[in-house]
Amino acid sequence: MRLAQPSWPKILPTWFVVNLATLGWIGRKLPAPGTWGSLIGTAFAAMFVPRFGVAGVIGFSVVAGYLAVAVCGEAEVRLGKQDPGEVILDEFVAMPLCFLGWSSLASGWPTWVVLAVGFALFRFFDILKPVGISRLQALPAGWGVVVDDLAAAVAACVALHAVNCGWVMVAG
Repeated sequence: MRLAQPSWPKILPTWFVVNLATLGWIGRKLPAPGTWGSLIGTAFAAMFVPRFGVAGVIGFSVVAGYLAVAVCGEAEVRLGKQDPGEVILDEFVAMPLCFLGWSSLASGWPTWVVLAVGFALFRFFDILKPVGISRLQALPAGWGVVVDDLAAAVAACVALHAVNCGWVMVAG
């Protein structure tokens, strides 16, 4: 099966595609835009994940991930760049996956610690792209832009739960 770039965003105006993909001026004006996109995604996750649980987060990630693939891929075309740094919708969409299993994470640590450690782990995996994550960037168009961030979020989630388990064993 060949992954194709969704074609429906071609009908959208450039200003809309670029503003959505860059989260407005945040991706275009602030330094380290991926970090800002991740931070905004963390704030969103803090509000969303505890209320909607695992099924809600996975549902959001599937739908928002597909929309991000379409919009980020089209933004690449409109900006004339491959995986442009100012496109940060992918980081925003991926962040809720870092906090799957929120109830077990939040039971032993203050909320701000869980969010900070999850954010830091996501940035680690997103920037360094270990454990095969870098190969996902080779996927075509918006798939390569978004899927590596989703994989980084899953890796961050696994690491966050491992840290939590280690902490529970040491502290308990």
